[in-house]
Amino acid sequence: MSKYLYWVLLVLMFIPFKLIFGATIISAPIALFIGLIFALIFGIPYPKFNKKLSKYLLQASVVGLGFGMNLEKSLQSGAEGMIFTIASVIIVMVAGVLLGRVMRINEKTSYLISSGTAICGGSAIAAVGPVLKADQNEMAVSLGVIFILNAIALFIFPPLGHYIGLTQHQFGTWAAIAIHDTSSVVGAGAAFDQMYYPGSTEACDLATLIKCTRALWIIPLAFFTMWFFRKGGTDDPNGGKSKVSVPWFIFLFVLAMIFNTYVGTETFRPVYNVLVDIAKQCLIAVLFAIGAGLSLKVVKQVGVKPLVQAVALWIIIGVGSLAAILYLGI
Repeated sequence: MSKYLYWVLLVLMFIPFKLIFGATIISAPIALFIGLIFALIFGIPYPKFNKKLSKYLLQASVVGLGFGMNLEKSLQSGAEGMIFTIASVIIVMVAGVLLGRVMRINEKTSYLISSGTAICGGSAIAAVGPVLKADQNEMAVSLGVIFILNAIALFIFPPLGHYIGLTQHQFGTWAAIAIHDTSSVVGAGAAFDQMYYPGSTEACDLATLIKCTRALWIIPLAFFTMWFFRKGGTDDPNGGKSKVSVPWFIFLFVLAMIFNTYVGTETFRPVYNVLVDIAKQCLIAVLFAIGAGLSLKVVKQVGVKPLVQAVALWIIIGVGSLAAILYLGI
């Protein structure tokens, strides 16, 4: 029964109910909540498929959103956020490594959690893990911690940002810096827009731009990791050659922005609008898949110390970035 219900719910996520009923019935937060409830009650019928769906559909959604963004305006509005991104990445990585040593957490697990918090959650962990030569348990614990916090962030950030009185620009910057995975950042931005600024996508657009800029740090971090752990690690199954996973979808996202800004802006506008609408609908399906991936097994295998470290780093970057936005005008 759970398998059939999974497919029924997944198909429903792709249906644009707004076109049918004139109102949004399944929004980003609701899709995540449905996925969470499903996973906690029934488990995950197709864990591998669900994981791949979350990954690749998210990447396609991000690229699609690029067709609705103007490159020049986005770079101008997000310049300060990009500079702040660099500072936040360095601060979180240093704090994470030091905190892991103080708490006597497994070195590689601590480093992976720090990487995921500093850059882009599961994507950073997946990219750095093979370079770090982390084993399956270290990867599972790190991804589990980040995944739990991502789910929490999607629920608490939009209402918290509204309570604090953040503008769309401020919230988009804060979400991109303080939330781990790209999917949760885009989802939180979309939820904030839908809940408090219907008809506008400013928070989502800016959050996506800054997050994708932040995600590019995967590349230098991977090479730094190769240098930092050059004398340690386990046997490399690749014969000593560590692979670096390059986030190619980010370059496609930038290319989509270039097309939207300079290539047939008026002629292809209807096409670009359709692509953006499809991307937004796919994002809802992504959030359902993310929620459906959080099982009790994942929660149990995390452990206390890694979770404490991840929460501490989350507080550091969350509070620190919010203070900078509110008092430094970033």
